[in-house]
Amino acid sequence: MRTMVCSCEDTMPLDRASIAHAADGPGLSCHRHLCRSEIDAFSRAARDPGKLLVACTQEEPVFREAAAVDAGAADLHFTNIRERAGWSAQAADAGPKMAALLAEAMVEPVPTAALPVRSDGRVLVRGDADVALAAARQLAGRLAVTCVVDGFGDTQPPAVADFALFAGRAAAAQGHVGSFAVRFSDVSAPRPASRARLEPATLHQTMEVECDVVLDLSRRPALFPGKPPRDGYVRVDPGDPVAVQKALFEVADMVGEFEKPRYVVVDTAICAHSRNNITGCTKCLDACPTAAITPADDAVQVDALACGGHGACNSLCPTGAIQYQVPRQQDQFERLRVLLGTYAKAGGERPVLLLHDRHGTQAVDLLARHGRGLPANVLPFAINELGSAGPDLYLTAFAQGAARIVLLAMPEHRGTLDHLGGGLELADDLMEGLGYGPDRLALEWVEDPDAFAEALEQPVEPGAPHAGYMVLGGRREAFTAALDHLHAHAPAPVDVLPLDEGAPFGRVVVDTDGCTLCLACVGACPTHALSDNPDRPQLSFAEDACVQCGLCVGTCPEKVVSLEPRIRFGEKTREVIKEEEPFACVVCGTEFATKSAIDRVVEKLAGHSMFSSEEQLNLLKMCADCRVIAQVKASGSSTLAPPPRVRTTDDYLAERAARDPARRKDH
Repeated sequence: MRTMVCSCEDTMPLDRASIAHAADGPGLSCHRHLCRSEIDAFSRAARDPGKLLVACTQEEPVFREAAAVDAGAADLHFTNIRERAGWSAQAADAGPKMAALLAEAMVEPVPTAALPVRSDGRVLVRGDADVALAAARQLAGRLAVTCVVDGFGDTQPPAVADFALFAGRAAAAQGHVGSFAVRFSDVSAPRPASRARLEPATLHQTMEVECDVVLDLSRRPALFPGKPPRDGYVRVDPGDPVAVQKALFEVADMVGEFEKPRYVVVDTAICAHSRNNITGCTKCLDACPTAAITPADDAVQVDALACGGHGACNSLCPTGAIQYQVPRQQDQFERLRVLLGTYAKAGGERPVLLLHDRHGTQAVDLLARHGRGLPANVLPFAINELGSAGPDLYLTAFAQGAARIVLLAMPEHRGTLDHLGGGLELADDLMEGLGYGPDRLALEWVEDPDAFAEALEQPVEPGAPHAGYMVLGGRREAFTAALDHLHAHAPAPVDVLPLDEGAPFGRVVVDTDGCTLCLACVGACPTHALSDNPDRPQLSFAEDACVQCGLCVGTCPEKVVSLEPRIRFGEKTREVIKEEEPFACVVCGTEFATKSAIDRVVEKLAGHSMFSSEEQLNLLKMCADCRVIAQVKASGSSTLAPPPRVRTTDDYLAERAARDPARRKDH
């Protein structure tokens, strides 16, 4: 990819030698005023087909217009190195960081799936009469508006009734953008003859409003929970005029056909929610703020149209059954590998990875414009939603060379990121347990930008060297690759690291004396950590596949299974927990069960009246076929129905004669 960088009128230094690690050779050109006095250089470059990366996002419209005017054939890409690197008190040392940011921008993610959504402009406006009516009047000229106020109060009747108006109390709501249904109770319409104030007319028990978009300006509880709310459900503080106007512009644009991202996908085969009506993992169900996840048989299902992309399900899922798709996990890990790898190659040391979403981008820009900017070793890494980050991302970042990870959170999102605590604590415990030291991760709330900048400038100890591997496979494979690298370079490696209860790593402990090898646990295990042997009675276990969901504990009829949260490093092998010689039928010798199972059954039934003799107890030691034969012989007769008798010609003649006496006489 050809790359053009600009010093933005020499407001930031450009270290060409460092930047060349990302864009080597003739593909790199440095400029001072690319968007204005040197725009011809861009136009010449844009004429040639191929990918062209411009290190400027502020003037992207100018560059695209210039390319269009000049019939440019280049595939244009843009990235920001100014606010993220160049505008900083440590800009002189930011060359490796600029190289890393440019290299990351060259990684093209695979487009993710989207859902077609149609909105016909049907809008429900709900709230106090004064605010809701004013908002409805603004929208009525372009949208089909239904306004339901909490009460008419002293509101003056509108001069023209250009939208449907009711008073009522919201009772229930369901649906998603393009197909909402809100039910109201105690509904009344205004009397057309209302004069000085709106007067209620007839009273209806209930009314359901179907709409494409909901604008909620009420001070009453939200129709849909969660932050962010469902797409198409816009809720703002009615006492904030600026927020109300912003919401009106947003709602007015929600008309027509557009695409909604499919934020997550579910692999039901490895979902650990339940088996055989026994509940295991419920982490995604408990954490989803929009109630878009519901049980579906043994797995969970996601209502993609109701999903707001919060990402808590992805952060908490231990198996990887739920995966965030904006962007895909593989693309995110590849950006991470290239970012940290290029930084190390360009001479950068002790990188601090700054995870942030679109809200954090604004904080980074403000810090660059009005403060000291980001330190030279702080690499901003944008993800769609901060809530989607999880231990797989943290550990992969550490394995790729990050010395510390800081999550940048905005104060208005307090209460929506509580689920991140467990993953942060787990990754920090792992790093400390391997000797890398504590406090390798932090969730920072940006309430005081200066204090936040000072926290980023704190010294940090080096971490593991850059691994350089590409992450292939699912979440468990990402965990395994990262942990192996971190353990191999650990200052204080250990063979086994104990973890707190609830961690998604550990082993299954089986009381082998009480285990009958019924293998119920094998059938319940969603990750195949527990498995059997088709050739002999055997139970084996692979610790690296266990997610500690507890389904084996709940399924075991003998109650001899328990969990031990931990991580065992070293060779990944499947260990045999218990095996037995198969029990052979005492009659024919066919192997049909385990000795412990037969002994247990014989022991329990020995005193039963139906098994009072040795012959009767021997029935329990026979295979199914021999047991039936023995029972038939003991009874002296078969309990089976006799085979049908073959009918002959004489039978038919006898039946005809019985029906026709004349024929019988002649015969």
